[in-house]
Amino acid sequence: MNTATAMPVARSVGIYLRDARYEFLRTLRMPAAAVPMLVFPALFYLLFGVVFAGHNAHQAVYVLGSMGAFGVMSPGLFGFGIGVAVDRERGLLMFKRALPVPPAAYLAAKMAMALLFALLIFVILALLAVTLGGVRLAALQWLGLLGAMLLGVLPFCAIGLLIGSRASAQAAPAIANLVFLPMSFLSGLWVPISAMPHLLQQAAPLWPAWYLGELCLRAVGMGPASPGPAIVALLAFTAVFFVLAVRRLRRSG
Repeated sequence: MNTATAMPVARSVGIYLRDARYEFLRTLRMPAAAVPMLVFPALFYLLFGVVFAGHNAHQAVYVLGSMGAFGVMSPGLFGFGIGVAVDRERGLLMFKRALPVPPAAYLAAKMAMALLFALLIFVILALLAVTLGGVRLAALQWLGLLGAMLLGVLPFCAIGLLIGSRASAQAAPAIANLVFLPMSFLSGLWVPISAMPHLLQQAAPLWPAWYLGELCLRAVGMGPASPGPAIVALLAFTAVFFVLAVRRLRRSG
């Protein structure tokens, strides 16, 4: 590889890393948005997986899986949904189009931040589960749960991107919450889907969070036998919402 070819690649990598760093610094300067993403899954695990579970190891493990799914929904939905809406309204996206930078660097930086939050949520939940919940999983199960949570970030980043591409900065938080909270409940992340009315059980496969919950529960030994259908569904949701969002951004900026 000659220098003429290598230099553009090196510059592109530098731009991606620089955008990711700036996104990280931006998030640190907005603790009101960042802290709840980390705190709420931990609080819910303490409540349902420790306090209400008592010495019920089965419930502690089940809540670990469901809260793992619940926790990684918010970084994508709110990080993309609110962040993109604000940047679009301020004209930042139009400005970035005029810069000599890779078009995907902006989205890649936000994706990296969402994945970082998913990793932090996993670490927090794992520490609480082991120290207070008495959860004991094999190493492959922990890795499986981490993989499921990281994969589960993707469709919600795409949904958040669609929200951010269409909603105003003022409306985006409300819309993201209208997606986040009802979907969490209807997907069985707060109450087991088997305890819900039959109609809601039948509708559960409509929501990406349901597949994410199935995948996380399987990782801890409580989900379906094969992860294949859930993985395919999550990737399909990601592709559909991402295409819709990108088409909208190309039209409106």
